[in-house]
Amino acid sequence: MAEFLTLTLVFGLLAGAALVAAVAGSLGASIPIQLLAFAVTGGVGLVAVRPVAKRHLALPPASREGSDALVGRSAMVTREVSATSGLVHLSGEDWSARAYDEDLVIPPGVRVDVFQIEGATALVHPREPLPDPQPREG
Repeated sequence: MAEFLTLTLVFGLLAGAALVAAVAGSLGASIPIQLLAFAVTGGVGLVAVRPVAKRHLALPPASREGSDALVGRSAMVTREVSATSGLVHLSGEDWSARAYDEDLVIPPGVRVDVFQIEGATALVHPREPLPDPQPREG
């Protein structure tokens, strides 16, 4: 139970060493031989088996595939991006896009970061703050 709670692999290896010592005792070995069996088995387990077991327990880093791999990438706006529509050039392809912030309108030529992918639409946000729109004369 201690091994299950700590996941250090130490208690499990020591339990195995205790089992070897118990088997030696049941075969009639003296106390010093049982202690020697425990120490040798425990030492071999900790030095040889534990590093190999720890490597196998370590999970590989999550790899993102498909459209998930595009999150965090940079894209260029090719057609104005708003809360409802737009187009960006992303990883060599044109993707439909929407502004991540629904109040933003991102003009063509602005570099954006992909925050999320929803279906075949990239939700994007500008890398740099957008300039304030120029007031129209008239």
